Amino acid sequence: MNEREAMFLEMVREFPDSPLGHFSLGRLYLDEKRWVEAVKALGEAVRLDGTYAAALVALGDAWAGQGDKVQAKAQWERALQTPLGRKDMSLQADLEQRIREAEEF
Repeated sequence: MNEREAMFLEMVREFPDSPLGHFSLGRLYLDEKRWVEAVKALGEAVRLDGTYAAALVALGDAWAGQGDKVQAKAQWERALQTPLGRKDMSLQADLEQRIREAEEF
């Protein structure tokens, strides 16, 4: 376990009901291609805040990393329905591209 992982795990322990610690931990796992752990941490962030667009996008990326395009697409589509997903045009374009690519497989 590296220092960043320990820090994020401590954040989750101290603030288990905050999606931020779970998101941060999930992003770390995503960056390290630890797909299963990323899905678990990011899934918890989304469970705590279903409108957390960044967590939904990252959760989709984690599912894609595992090779599950159906779950990835579902999370990216959920991100499009969040308040941020509805108003951020660059996020919309990025997510629509990811969804198209997932459908091509």
